[in-house]
Amino acid sequence: MNSSLIQLLVLAGIAVFLILKLKSVLGTREGFEKPPLPMDDDKPRARKGFEVIEGGPDHDIVDHVADGSDAANALYAMKNAEPSFSVGEFLGGARGAYEMIFMAFEKGEIEEIKPFLSPDVYESFAEAVAAREAQGLTVEVNFIGISELAVQSADFDASSREGEVSVRFVAELYSVVRNKLGEIVEGSPNEIKRQRDVWTFARQMGADDPNWLLVATGD
Repeated sequence: MNSSLIQLLVLAGIAVFLILKLKSVLGTREGFEKPPLPMDDDKPRARKGFEVIEGGPDHDIVDHVADGSDAANALYAMKNAEPSFSVGEFLGGARGAYEMIFMAFEKGEIEEIKPFLSPDVYESFAEAVAAREAQGLTVEVNFIGISELAVQSADFDASSREGEVSVRFVAELYSVVRNKLGEIVEGSPNEIKRQRDVWTFARQMGADDPNWLLVATGD
């Protein structure tokens, strides 16, 4: 037997020995080992102790007034009467209405805002503008913006389906009142004025007319 054949047989024997040795090691698992994970089905499993709560508070309401308050109960009733009603959207409209009505009043242009005022509010605005003009006073206003806006109260009459929401405004502006001679008698063109108002808007919930009327003003 030549040397080449002998070397081949030796190498073959070593290979067989190593294979058997590796198989004996890899085929035995000892010590700590994570068990194989079971195959999960496609259905999600609820965590133990976790409870899904349905029918929670309406954040469109409780983000603006305290849950359980008279105002919250009134707003819930308004939504029951008109499911599309949104407190957030209402406040966005109130913001725009405040600036429009306020600026028209200061300029004495109340005829333009008459459709948005109740008869009582329109009459009081008209009297104030007439008294101002009789004194020869003019108002110059530069409206900066509304820094605070919040629901102060709400009420709902189930029999008439009329809802009322009172909104607190804090506006920032430059305001100057001048007399007939053009002299400043109130305000300053260089000083920001903070105007605080509480306005009440009313509307029949579920009615075809989407407009809210300003029915009361205060501070």
